[in-house]
Amino acid sequence: MEKNISANLNFADSLSDFQEDVTKLLDFKNIEEWSGRIVKEREEKIRQAGLVLAGQCIAILLHKLSQSESVHQTAINQTKGWWHTDTQRHGYTKREILTVGNVVVSLKLPYVVQKNEKKAKNKSAFNDDKERNNWFKKARRTLKKSHAMTIIRQMDEFIFEATGERCKTMVIQRNYLLRAYRERRLNYAKILDQKLPIGSGAIESLIRQVVNLRIKGNSKFWLKENAEIILHLRCQWIAESWDNFCGSIFNSFIKPQTA
Repeated sequence: MEKNISANLNFADSLSDFQEDVTKLLDFKNIEEWSGRIVKEREEKIRQAGLVLAGQCIAILLHKLSQSESVHQTAINQTKGWWHTDTQRHGYTKREILTVGNVVVSLKLPYVVQKNEKKAKNKSAFNDDKERNNWFKKARRTLKKSHAMTIIRQMDEFIFEATGERCKTMVIQRNYLLRAYRERRLNYAKILDQKLPIGSGAIESLIRQVVNLRIKGNSKFWLKENAEIILHLRCQWIAESWDNFCGSIFNSFIKPQTA
């Protein structure tokens, strides 16, 4: 197919056109004149007709989505976390979308604008260390209240003002925080209500005592299954439950459980 085909946005008409075109290709008239080339040509035309029908269906889907106010509102609700404070809806713009089968559909899509002020080159997020430390303390308190999106929006504002390597670094840090938020690992308020620790110091210390001191070292190599066995034994020892653990093993030999 070389030329673009305008979407008719009518499923019944598209299906009728497909049926008409393919029906002609399935006709066996003058079969004695057929050859491998004719079969291949018909096969290609049937494939193209199928692609056009698929493209018309996709065009109908996109058109319905573009006309639905509930779809627009859902899109706004799901993306508003990325908006700046001065972002707002600004009307509609016309766009042509090319689907499969070279079917082109014209859509009227909403868009947003943001006030674009001149940015100073290489502007830092903070003017000095004091300002940086103050923001960090406020951000830490905000995170403890499980208001992570507030911090992410502030970081987006910093990114908007930054350039070059500073911008890349900020994006990496923002994405790390956003990923943790999406994985629900920043619900500190709920954890604190349950009187549980939110710091990583205890876990890091435990990893050093249980894992690193026993498993890691010069000329030490482990198979995965063997390392897991040693770690399990090590955990029993550190937890001071070694005697109970050994007793449970001995008892299992004396009184084996049956299914």
